Amino acid sequence: MILNTTVSNSINSTHEPQGCAVNNNDLYKFYAAVMIVIFILALPLNMSVLHLFIFKLKFWKSNSNNIFLFNLVLADILLLICLPIKAHNFINGNRRNRIDPICKTMLFMLFLNRGASIAFLTVTSIDRYYNVVHPGRKNLMKALKKSPYISIFIWVLLLPLTIPTMMKDFECCNSLDNDKNMRENKTWWESADIAREVVFFTQIIIPFIILVYCTVRIINRLKKKTVGDKTKLKRAVLLVTTVMVVFSFCFLPCTIARMVLLIFRVNPELEKYEKTAEVVFDGLMVLSFLDCLLDPLVYCFCSTKFKALYVSNYLSFCIKGTPKPINSSTENTTQPPRNKVI
Repeated sequence: MILNTTVSNSINSTHEPQGCAVNNNDLYKFYAAVMIVIFILALPLNMSVLHLFIFKLKFWKSNSNNIFLFNLVLADILLLICLPIKAHNFINGNRRNRIDPICKTMLFMLFLNRGASIAFLTVTSIDRYYNVVHPGRKNLMKALKKSPYISIFIWVLLLPLTIPTMMKDFECCNSLDNDKNMRENKTWWESADIAREVVFFTQIIIPFIILVYCTVRIINRLKKKTVGDKTKLKRAVLLVTTVMVVFSFCFLPCTIARMVLLIFRVNPELEKYEKTAEVVFDGLMVLSFLDCLLDPLVYCFCSTKFKALYVSNYLSFCIKGTPKPINSSTENTTQPPRNKVI
């Protein structure tokens, strides 16, 4: 009996996933601390934005793109739920959760909500592109943005893209692992990994190309406008530029790091750099969660009404503090000149 238990323990230890263990415990504890800070700051911020969209703006009655922005903040909140679990894994010295259902659930949440966040950022920029570059042209976007159908369609379309995360038991959720002893059916194993990576890259690269196109066209439209009011165009340029900055800062670095990691992982000659690439990739993935903190900038640039309502409801102390010295000291001196000018 003792012999059987020792043999079974040795077998389990040989088959236990080794890709889960971190290389630098202190560095991953720092990653965990960054995620906790992002969670503490971003969750109340996004909850206040959600409250504003539901109870103040009543986004479902709006004719603007508030429906897109509401879904964007909803995706960010769902993405934030993953942060405490990831931070707990990092603190315990694991890159991913060793429990397979939790690992797959985390991947599902990350794929779905990151994809939704990117999708609604892209749709917001496309909507502004049509309003500025083709203002008089009838388009499907203008008709659908007044209803929730396009938002529902985006969520439903993203669900099949999460299937690769459920296709097989990833070796600690790693793709294209070089451990050939764990591969009984190598062809199917690699095809599932490739499907997962294709989804990861297409969710970022294709929207980035669309964002670049919309930004360039709107900027060119601003340059060609010689007469008339340019305020609307300038706001559109500011919006798409902000989306581009957020996208480039949060998502492109981890995409490049993921590409480098896969090159090191599948190439036996570069396998010695794989652990270092994993550390860099995990750090840049942590950086990508800053998107949940930066998206409110998009809301402010997309809707001046949203910015005014947010400041008046949640930052009213800033408004109350600034007008007092102006009214008390300059009210009598400023009013006569105004009357003369009028």
